[in-house]
Amino acid sequence: MLISLDDRASELGAEVGVFGGSGFYEFLDDATDVEITTPYGPPAAPIAIGTLGGRRIAFLARHGRRHDYAAHRVPFQANMWAMASLGVRSIVAPCSVGSLQPEIHPGELVVIDQLVDRTNGRHDTFHDVGADDGMPGSDTAVHHQTFAEPYDRGLRNALTAAGATLDDVTVRPSGTMVVINGPRFSTKAESVWFRQMGWHVVNMTGYPEAVLAAEAGIPYASIALVTDYDAGVDGHEPVTMNAVFAMVQQNVDNVRRLITAALPHLPA
Repeated sequence: MLISLDDRASELGAEVGVFGGSGFYEFLDDATDVEITTPYGPPAAPIAIGTLGGRRIAFLARHGRRHDYAAHRVPFQANMWAMASLGVRSIVAPCSVGSLQPEIHPGELVVIDQLVDRTNGRHDTFHDVGADDGMPGSDTAVHHQTFAEPYDRGLRNALTAAGATLDDVTVRPSGTMVVINGPRFSTKAESVWFRQMGWHVVNMTGYPEAVLAAEAGIPYASIALVTDYDAGVDGHEPVTMNAVFAMVQQNVDNVRRLITAALPHLPA
């Protein structure tokens, strides 16, 4: 069912927002689709509001439900504005990543604690417009966002503790994610450099999502599902999109289980 936000906004309030990527589209029970208009254009898809683990969840497919947007074309500002307009108190953001380190294996989950931005040309702030768009601090004044800790410690702790209850899933408590522009995968030279820098996983959508959440004042955490070894890890075939999608489908339920286990410890 597709409804306008204005029709039943008070009844559709969600406590936790979830941004999902490739393969994470079917996440909720009893979902209702909500179309939201933002000053930055439409979000990538209607927001589905439903239940998971007894909590009200707002889910947005960041690429669109049919993978309509490549990573460098995702409407990050519209996505975040739409989620914030629902009043969510925290955001958990699953994403697919490639491993840069041989000891981090496909199928594992990583609760990301640091980020390196290697993107270019992305709209990564709400503070470069003059219109009142409803976001905290949205004006024409210069704003420098504190971003030393890109991911909320309380959310990370909740996810890590929940991961310890899942006997058959490896959930790593920390890791640095380097975000590339895409849509291409890394060259081997780039991947070797990322590995030598000590970074752990590589992704295409982690930025600017995290900083926009920070500007919006919403605690944010990322769960990285390792789908492959990146090109700089010796002894493995170069990654393909089909291989990534297949690994997501095999492991998406583990992501759902982790989020469900963490929900009782997230802000109400």
